[in-house]
Amino acid sequence: MSDLAFGIDIGGSGIKGAPVDLTVGDYAEKRTRIPTPQPSTPQAVADVLAELVDTYHLPDDVPIGVAFPAPMQHGVVRSMANLDQSWTGVDLPGLVQRATGRHVVAVNDADAAGVGEVRYGAARDADGVVLVATLGTGIGSALVVDGVLVPNTELGHLEIDGHDAESRAADSAREREDLSWEDWAERLQRYFGVVEDLLSPDLIVVGGGVSKHHEKYLPHLHLRAPIVPAQLRNAAGIVGAAALAAGR
Repeated sequence: MSDLAFGIDIGGSGIKGAPVDLTVGDYAEKRTRIPTPQPSTPQAVADVLAELVDTYHLPDDVPIGVAFPAPMQHGVVRSMANLDQSWTGVDLPGLVQRATGRHVVAVNDADAAGVGEVRYGAARDADGVVLVATLGTGIGSALVVDGVLVPNTELGHLEIDGHDAESRAADSAREREDLSWEDWAERLQRYFGVVEDLLSPDLIVVGGGVSKHHEKYLPHLHLRAPIVPAQLRNAAGIVGAAALAAGR
């Protein structure tokens, strides 16, 4: 296993990447951001990824981990919401490997962030079942059992009380409906309570931009499992993807 890997986080507006020092779980050099091409077709994005990697002077054997905003099965994109629809059915690792000439691992962005938190962040010393939930426009989820990722859980799309869970409990719902922190916490209590009954996690980690305001809502939640804020914040996806690419 290498101590250096390159992590990439692909979003609808920007593509970010950096070499990651896997001994500490942090950037080995400053992160670079390039706007996502429009239209965001697979080849256009692959060309940007090659440009991003070439920004750095990396040994030829440094692998690439890609955090991607869609569910994937064995590297193949199953569906697409935030990028060009032509992504559906694309073998992402194969595409990026052809563009860069490097070994590539690709996972859903929520899964990548979850692995980052388990390897290096808020769940670093946790055993058993860890749920990492990313609260943002939707609810991303990553489930890690004894250090092993269970990919593509998509727990934000559970139907709870007749609603898609993220339509009621995501941070975007709080903003859209101008909910108080306490009122939003009631919805999070309902959401996490259902998830807890299904999976019995030993630890729940809450990520996303709203995690920096965790003291305003997490104390209102009463669950069996401890629930804590994420630590890696915006670096989680890049770090987690890099760790997976290096076989960590």
